[in-house]
Amino acid sequence: MSIALVVYAALCKFGRAPKVENVKHNQLLGPFMGGYVVWLISPIERALVGRVSPNVVTSLSLACCAATGVVAGRGYLGMAVWLYAFGGILDILDGRLARLSHQQTKSGALFDSVSDRWAELFVFAGYAWYLHDTLWLFAVLAATGSSLMVSYTRARAESLGVELHGGMMQRAERILLITLGSLVAAWFANSSVVIIGVVMTLCAVSCTATAFARWFAAYRELARLDDLAAKKVAHAQPRPAAIPEIVVVPAKLRESAELGLIARR
Repeated sequence: MSIALVVYAALCKFGRAPKVENVKHNQLLGPFMGGYVVWLISPIERALVGRVSPNVVTSLSLACCAATGVVAGRGYLGMAVWLYAFGGILDILDGRLARLSHQQTKSGALFDSVSDRWAELFVFAGYAWYLHDTLWLFAVLAATGSSLMVSYTRARAESLGVELHGGMMQRAERILLITLGSLVAAWFANSSVVIIGVVMTLCAVSCTATAFARWFAAYRELARLDDLAAKKVAHAQPRPAAIPEIVVVPAKLRESAELGLIARR
């Protein structure tokens, strides 16, 4: 993969960047890394499109993440790196296959979103078991809760009509952080517990910051929409009809007027 990255960078440097479509990127990785990942998986994408259902790819991604939790819990961090990285690539691939094969459905979107949450739970459960004899266990629990809140806040905001994008610790960043941390921990086996604990702490802090940032952004936008809706309702309400003014004529004046009319007759 490092050789492929060098080749991709050289092509971009000399103005021969590969043409890739529907590239999604985030604040941390940026368009360059987003384009590189899509370019890297494009041969697999072309081979699978129209032949394999996106739900099958989603299921394989979930299975890889579940296996990641198992091997991480048993201390095989090197194997966990490869499984989690492969599961992350499959998670990118399933959505792209759905778009390219015109198989984007609501049921598929639900299956993908719920699978992603279960996948993270499997992974964090494995690392929690790996650290269960240490105080670093609380870091894993915090990382689990905060990462789920990042996803829940976005899902809830979108259900209310607010689109949330960005954030420094989305799912791709979490996968990258945990895989790189696990790779370093596998190299330095004597300090692996501390390294994984620090990685989980960083994940918890950054996910909490992202979740709160999304919460505040969604609240501000919804409050603005509420104010606009209230103003529209106020303007749309009909104004009450003008009540005719009743003039009270004094009795003596009425009698004088009536006498005048009689005299004229």
